[in-house]
Amino acid sequence: MRVLIVKTSSMGDVIHTLPALTDAASEISDVRFHWVVEESLAEIPAWHPAVERVIPVALRRWRRRPISALTSGEWRRFRSAMKATNFDKIIDAQGLIKSAWIARMARGHRCGFARVAAREPLAALAYRERHAIPRGQHAVNRLRQLFAACLGYTPPGGAPDYGVDTSRFRTAVTSEPYVVFLHGTTWNSKLWPEKYWLGLARLASGAGYKIYLPWGDDAERSRAERIAAEEPHARVLDKLPLSDLAGILRAARAVAAVDTGLGHLAAVLSVPCVTVYGATQPGLIGTIGAGQVHLRAEFECSPCLRRECSYTGPAEVNPACYASVAPAKVWGEMQSVMRQV
Repeated sequence: MRVLIVKTSSMGDVIHTLPALTDAASEISDVRFHWVVEESLAEIPAWHPAVERVIPVALRRWRRRPISALTSGEWRRFRSAMKATNFDKIIDAQGLIKSAWIARMARGHRCGFARVAAREPLAALAYRERHAIPRGQHAVNRLRQLFAACLGYTPPGGAPDYGVDTSRFRTAVTSEPYVVFLHGTTWNSKLWPEKYWLGLARLASGAGYKIYLPWGDDAERSRAERIAAEEPHARVLDKLPLSDLAGILRAARAVAAVDTGLGHLAAVLSVPCVTVYGATQPGLIGTIGAGQVHLRAEFECSPCLRRECSYTGPAEVNPACYASVAPAKVWGEMQSVMRQV
């Protein structure tokens, strides 16, 4: 049985889909998946042994340079790749108009969320088979139920299994104990204050740990460099492929994170991780896995689900909600979860 998955982004959403593949592979012995995903995330589906082929798409880049996409032949090659195979099922696991549009390019029986369940209800018009997966539950559980409904089996119980072949990750070799700070995220409202990261770095350093600071763009690199300039035991990492960064995360004693895709990668690897949530709801999109701790901000408008903080009252930090999640609280949780390993 050959199934096409359309789940293009973001990193956390892509990772949330992996347990559904594990379920399907345990229920259908001959199932093999092809997966359409943003080019920057193409490593992730390939980590799962049930994925036969990854089809990269560059929607983010093409939106910025549409003429180049057409004249370079990239768009034509992508369309050819989508039509090269007849699929038994096509599952749009994203429920957006853009993902439904991509699903329509492929040949096969299209499935997805019903209007009441899709993030963008109009996307359901593209599917021949629609499933009303209840909202109000974690994204991982919704996707496990969607795949079961589309492929015709009963969703298995138990904790989700990401099914990733971790042997492909080269574990960092070092004698020094270290922690990793995942300080970058796409929403400004999800950014824990920089002075708190520095305070946490000093607490970790005082306990004998090195601090590793990965980054993904210029703003994140600048933040990491400012923290490292103030704390000698902090090290700014080179920009790394996801598989190499996974190796570094895998050997960490613990991770501190905001709501970011790399936090979900720590969960895949069962690395102890304390994640701070202010603008978003961990019950719906939070990390799932061994050693995962969620610290929720306590504030009148949290979670606001806004990309930018709109609070204008007096505040110790910005965004204001994070004053309730100070460095000492995060470090205390990190120490606790490290003792449990």
